[in-house]
Parts: sequence; structure tokens; C-alpha cells
Amino acid sequence: MLQLTCPFCGPRSEQEFVCTGEFSERPTQAEALADPAWAEHLYYRRNPDTPVRELWWHQHGCRSWLQVRRDPHSQAILDCQAVEVAP
Repeated sequence: MLQLTCPFCGPRSEQEFVCTGEFSERPTQAEALADPAWAEHLYYRRNPDTPVRELWWHQHGCRSWLQVRRDPHSQAILDCQAVEVAP
């Protein structure tokens, strides 16, 4: 089982969190994108062999959003940071 260190709550079991997928920046001009480019941003993931950045939600804790860097081979959590959510 994975253990994530929430910046607000400290070390916690992965059962308290929900992984929502790969962390990616939204395109700068999202409204101007053609449908295929927007679909690629929303639905296609890279699946690299190197450490990945993922977006996790601390559902059963402080309910904050976290950016987690994880090694997909060893499942080791390399880094965990708070994400600022725009209103």
C-alpha cells in the first residue's frame, strides 16, 4: 500500500486519496483549440517509463488537491505538493 505525505495532514494511507490521473497544464487558448486537440488534452495520456506527475484529491482528509510525483515501476512516491485551485 502506498503512503502519501499530505502537506497539511502529514503521512497518510493511499486509501484516503483519489488519484484523478496525469497532471497536465490546460492549453493556454483552450477555446481556440480544434476538437481533436481538445479531446487529446482531455482523454489521452502519455504512459511514460519515467516518473509521472499525477493529480490526487485528499477525499477522506483535508479535501485538498495534491500534485504527486510517482515512479510507475516501483510505485514509490517521490514528491507531494499542494495545488492551488482557482475559484
